[in-house]
Amino acid sequence: LWDKTLHRVRWETRWVWERDATSWSKGKLRELLVGITVENEAGHCEVSELKQVEGEASCSSRKGKLIFFYEWNIKLGWKGTLTESGVKHKGLIEIPNLSEENEVDDTEVNVSKKKGDGDILKDLMKTAGTAKVREALGDYLKALKTEFTTGMILPTKALSTQELTVKRKPSENTLQAHASSPVALGVRIPTVALHMTELFDTTVEQLYGIFTVKDLVQKFSKAPAVLEAEKGGKFQMFDGNITGEYLELVSNHRIVMKWRCRNWPEEHYATVALNFVPTLGQTELQLDCKGVPVCKEENMKFCWQKQHFEEIKGLLQLPTLNG
Repeated sequence: LWDKTLHRVRWETRWVWERDATSWSKGKLRELLVGITVENEAGHCEVSELKQVEGEASCSSRKGKLIFFYEWNIKLGWKGTLTESGVKHKGLIEIPNLSEENEVDDTEVNVSKKKGDGDILKDLMKTAGTAKVREALGDYLKALKTEFTTGMILPTKALSTQELTVKRKPSENTLQAHASSPVALGVRIPTVALHMTELFDTTVEQLYGIFTVKDLVQKFSKAPAVLEAEKGGKFQMFDGNITGEYLELVSNHRIVMKWRCRNWPEEHYATVALNFVPTLGQTELQLDCKGVPVCKEENMKFCWQKQHFEEIKGLLQLPTLNG
């Protein structure tokens, strides 16, 4: 009598998601650190370049609160000039572990200089220079928590718990799903839509084939692939890192796919639509993608621009493409 009974299902919507702040952070760190200057009667010093910035940063929302993660290994180049002699010197500033585990004032900042005279400049960088570097790192963290999060919409208390009345007949798969993953129901993931276009020096027919013929997919992706290029057919590309299903195929005109990357939240798919438009001896590929997790937006753009568009253009230049 299940299908004749109203069942009240209550769950807490788990707002657990991330937004990648890595690319933004690298730009902000360069902006704040490069150009720092300090001086005294002995000389003048300046942070002249960002030699290395390795690590990552992200912002996540959990139960209506923003949580920040960052971990950086930074190397800066500095140069200085002695006032009396005009002799120039160069050195390094290393910040091996800027992370949320340490206060900025306690963050390790190591100053070194190339061999030779000029230790007075090194001392200037170790004192006044280090203080200004730490001040800039503090400014980065303030910007991460304010500037980077501008426009983020946090869930309200009203959304944190939902109560729904549903009417349905259970299936074996439904019961198994509830038994194995009871928290999957109700998980909400903030998503974004992407639109990209790219011109290719080829025909519509050839470009369409590159997305639907297994051998051509393997050539541009340089990895094993499995394709069933028909409606309802499954696909795996980049050695299984990308999987999905063909929802629509209009030969030489349009492809629509369910699409997911391996590191996305479990069972979450985006919808990718490819439109092939002939234009003056070339083909314009119009990409529309809906449902990309917010925290994977930059990765998705990189995937299409670098691993698809650029690799396909390289493939099109091979004389053996049609061989």
